[in-house]
Amino acid sequence: MRSFEELVAEAESVSVAGWDFSWLDGRATEQRPSWGYQRQMSERLARASAALDIQTGGGEVLAGARKLPPVMVATESWPPNVAKATRLLHPLGAVVVVDEDEPPLPFGDGAFDLVVSRHPVTVWWQEIARVLRPGGTYLSQQVGPASVFELVEFFLGPRPEESRRSRHPDDAVRDAELAGLAVVDLRYEELRTEFFDIGAVIYFLRKVIWMVPGFTVEQYLDRLRELDDRIRAEGPFVATTTRFLIEATRP
Repeated sequence: MRSFEELVAEAESVSVAGWDFSWLDGRATEQRPSWGYQRQMSERLARASAALDIQTGGGEVLAGARKLPPVMVATESWPPNVAKATRLLHPLGAVVVVDEDEPPLPFGDGAFDLVVSRHPVTVWWQEIARVLRPGGTYLSQQVGPASVFELVEFFLGPRPEESRRSRHPDDAVRDAELAGLAVVDLRYEELRTEFFDIGAVIYFLRKVIWMVPGFTVEQYLDRLRELDDRIRAEGPFVATTTRFLIEATRP
């Protein structure tokens, strides 16, 4: 195995732009939900006339759809992701709009018959309901409560109960219904995630910035060394990923 210093230097230098995790191939694994979000999204996009992908990241998931509707718009806030999504999605006929993920969405009432979003950081349910046409659908795969908290708590210590319960699917159902939407499907799964070296941990925390806010190698160097020793002695660091799928319609 390479040294701690070599793994750290490599993980610090690699780009974390976009939402492509292929750099982790062979270094970390994440069990996928059984429902197949991209397949479900693709099926609905093929039937839509106007669709919106909120928080598209680098556009990788949307670009995997087999057919986009005549009107396809994606929003993103982070500049490196905006540039990547534009390069990837414009040739497919999709427009990328810079949006700071604060209400209101920059679209008119009833603009879309389909809104999709994979792993949104925030969900503005009232805005989703507003931009959906009557009969329109919102489909989203979201991060559930206490996801990968074994790793989060390794660095930050025990989290308060309100933090552990955040992103609960029951709250999503409540907020969707308060916005006037009808939830027609809700699924939840707990999945296994493994990190095989400290470089994978660093890359993950640099990319998924809300896990350990403000994460830097310098700040957490001692804990990273401790975790590196643990992985070398005991094998992969195992965490539990939580995901839920929610589908709601505007009556």
